[in-house]
Amino acid sequence: MKLRRMLAVWAAKCAEKVSVHVFHRQGVTWAGKIALKVCPDILSELAAQVREDIFIVCGTNGKTTTNNMLCAALEAEGKKVVCNHTGSNMLNGVAAAFALAAGWSGNLDADCASIEIDEASTKRVFPYFKPDYMVLTNLFRDQLDRYGEIDITMNLLKEVMQTAPEMKVIVNGDDALSAFLAIDAGNPCITYGISEKVVDDKDSHEIREGRFCKKCGALMHYNFYHYSQLGDYECTACEFKRPEINFDASEVQIGEGLSFTVEGRRISAEYKGFYNVYNILAAYAAVRSAGMEAEHFNRMLADFNPENGRMETFYIRGTKIILNLAKNPAGFNQNISAVMQDSTPKDLIIVINDNAQDGTDISWLWDVDFDRFKDAEANTITVSGIRCQDMRLRLKYVDIPSMLEADVTKAISERIENGCGNLYVLVNYTALFGTRTVLKKMEGQK
Repeated sequence: MKLRRMLAVWAAKCAEKVSVHVFHRQGVTWAGKIALKVCPDILSELAAQVREDIFIVCGTNGKTTTNNMLCAALEAEGKKVVCNHTGSNMLNGVAAAFALAAGWSGNLDADCASIEIDEASTKRVFPYFKPDYMVLTNLFRDQLDRYGEIDITMNLLKEVMQTAPEMKVIVNGDDALSAFLAIDAGNPCITYGISEKVVDDKDSHEIREGRFCKKCGALMHYNFYHYSQLGDYECTACEFKRPEINFDASEVQIGEGLSFTVEGRRISAEYKGFYNVYNILAAYAAVRSAGMEAEHFNRMLADFNPENGRMETFYIRGTKIILNLAKNPAGFNQNISAVMQDSTPKDLIIVINDNAQDGTDISWLWDVDFDRFKDAEANTITVSGIRCQDMRLRLKYVDIPSMLEADVTKAISERIENGCGNLYVLVNYTALFGTRTVLKKMEGQK
């Protein structure tokens, strides 16, 4: 069995290198697929070699950022960590993370694992190993043609969580859907959240998913919202309400950077977007829940470089470019809020695809508050990608003019040459890797 595992590791490493250097593709998915083909038990065998804790990160939005941040925080505590940094979060991607982290001997030298898993893929991954901790970020409506309604995802996750009854669930207590799921599944729960009102959300046109109690079906009452369905809630008919928060962020400040206090410790980061408070708080709660002091957490945040298109910054021929993923209404609305925090003139490029991994149904675009871009100090807005015409129509309905350039490379080049020097590129899922590759290539040519 060890020989077979060693051959699987070799095959995975070779496949990944060939994919990247010859075919200029990410290669992680193929590496994992080949590893599992050569040694079907490789994931079980390598996961069993993790000396301490296995963390998994699930949820609709924020998985990749939270998972990479958690990995960096664990490494700052002196741990050797297995992590699927690229965001390949289905079974093949998870298998690849372990196989590529193993040595040529086929053995793994790791204290911890920090693994992002697609919610729908948990059912395929959990038979191979049982995590010690699950970080549950949030549950929003996402790709209805792939996932269906949120109830389907919740039922699937509940079933999976109950196969690992000792797994501790570190849950966003401000999300009524996530909190109910964690409580209903019966796993030990640890909560994080923000108990004070931070932003005035009363005029928002966002679609609220948590309007009815998942326990009894009655209308939920919210004392305030942070965004989408996240906030301070209680059922009007039964005892279900926002749980007591174990890791509670207070004195939250957002703007060019963000900061908050938790456990008497001031946490600061040079990131935009209120949603990043939750990402950081989730990673902090995970490290602390595992018994670590997190003494180096602020230093980690100062050194942490968001990659893979999550508020990733590029500088190309005098233009600052921020690339960010926006793949569903809740995520896109938070992207818009982050753009609005920048009061200087800016150009915008919105790239929308409808490949299988995006979900071919793009009706979700009509649930995004694009009308807010009227006040964004936007010099220009360009729509691109396979469904650029749909995106242009969506903007037309809120009287926002846009330029059309289906080719992403041409769209970016045009804004670099004739833009204002401050460019935001917002992309959905399958547009992300290609757009990032274009930006990396341009950055290398400067």
